[in-house]
Amino acid sequence: MTEDGGVKPVQDRRISVDSRRVAAGDVFVCLRGAHVDGHDYAAEAVRRGAAAVVSEHRLPLPPGVESVVVPDTHAALSSLAAAHFGYPSRALRCIGITGTNGKTTTAYLAQAILVEAGVPCAVMGTLGARFADRSWALENTTPLALDLQELLAEVRTAGAHAVVMEVSSHALALRRADDVEFDVAAFTNLTQDHLDFHGTLEAYAAAKRVLFTELLARSVRQQERVKAPGAAVLNADDATAQRWLTQAWPTAATLSYGFSSGNAADVRAEDVDLHGEQTRFVLRHRASTVPVMLRLPGRFNVSNALCAAGCAIALGLDLDTIARGLGRVRQVPGRMMRVEPPEGAAGAAVLPKVIVDYAHTPDGLSNVLDAVRPATRGRVIVVFGAGGDRDHGKRPLMGAAAAERADILYVTSDNPRSEDPQSIIDEVMEGVSSAMARGARCIASAVVDRAAAIAAAVAAGGPRDVVLIAGKGHETYQVVGNERRPFSDAAAARAAMEERLR
Repeated sequence: MTEDGGVKPVQDRRISVDSRRVAAGDVFVCLRGAHVDGHDYAAEAVRRGAAAVVSEHRLPLPPGVESVVVPDTHAALSSLAAAHFGYPSRALRCIGITGTNGKTTTAYLAQAILVEAGVPCAVMGTLGARFADRSWALENTTPLALDLQELLAEVRTAGAHAVVMEVSSHALALRRADDVEFDVAAFTNLTQDHLDFHGTLEAYAAAKRVLFTELLARSVRQQERVKAPGAAVLNADDATAQRWLTQAWPTAATLSYGFSSGNAADVRAEDVDLHGEQTRFVLRHRASTVPVMLRLPGRFNVSNALCAAGCAIALGLDLDTIARGLGRVRQVPGRMMRVEPPEGAAGAAVLPKVIVDYAHTPDGLSNVLDAVRPATRGRVIVVFGAGGDRDHGKRPLMGAAAAERADILYVTSDNPRSEDPQSIIDEVMEGVSSAMARGARCIASAVVDRAAAIAAAVAAGGPRDVVLIAGKGHETYQVVGNERRPFSDAAAARAAMEERLR
């Protein structure tokens, strides 16, 4: 290690960021978090045997313990971890996907394309990590740099030749992916979310942009790099990306994607047929076209497919392979996921169609409801809430988005965390009331207990209706205070169906 924040190879020295897990000879990196500052635990790490401490200011350490002071310990951790695990991303084709909505589905679609092309490919993000028959649970969409580099090394050793990973704005701001050498960086969209962390929409956009202007650019500049220069894939239908497309990018290639009307995107969707739970369109890249049958509903999923296609094109794959790969994906867990009634249950024909989706932003909720409405013969019944200790500004916006599109609305708890669930609901209901004052016609109720809200929605629905349960998607827990309580929207919906059929 060096005083300027650089690193020498440290394959023989274990790295720790948790003083409770330090072993003799470890390098302890002091990280500042939202609630805990690792600098406060350096002395404990030394007592447990740390041989070196990386910090952002000089600490009183005993003789014999190496002190390394760096400007940013998050960045230093990334460098140390990459060196410790042998720079695993250099042996992988790495695709990084960032954006407010659509990252998970886009990642699954991109992975499917690469697998169709015969490339052993891992995927990692909000749903965890997966390669072949192995899976890993992840605490965050993009793990801490130490865990991320270890995971990249594991999938490389397991036989992966490529990885598609979601890169969150938090991870970019906290430098978790600094030493991942990306071949392709893709941007889905930017709408309001995470302002509790970033402060402003401009700062949120700036964090996303780091993936392209710093990480992808740095990958291109690596002197030891043996891979082709990287490419940026940007959504020409998104206002933020439209601004970026007018600017110079420090990459060898920039591919834009979007719908054919109103832009001249490099990768386009034409003749889009949104029909029920399947979507057909023509994928165009320059003069070449191919028909695509996508098993995912909604215009927003066409956009996700275009993003995945752009990533594949940037890696040199042909359109026929891309179309076959897109058609492989039948379901992404917790995304427009159909909840089936109990198998063989008598009387199931009276039940509504139930869908669980992760939509938890105003734009995400709008997109999902815009996809559900045309395919619904009866009423659209929505259950959703907003997360506690998160962006307050999006709560009334979500309420308005739902009220403008639903016939019946149940506003309930999501993950309240340290907040009073009723207070969160009240903020959401402000948006509902505003939408109704502007002419929205929906019947809205506040039901604090999420299971009770889901049961009420299922009980209210008929065979022509759709019940959309939004916000938690794949999650199998509910965060109340500091406690993670077991909870699944899908399981609650099945229980409600069973109760109704009794």
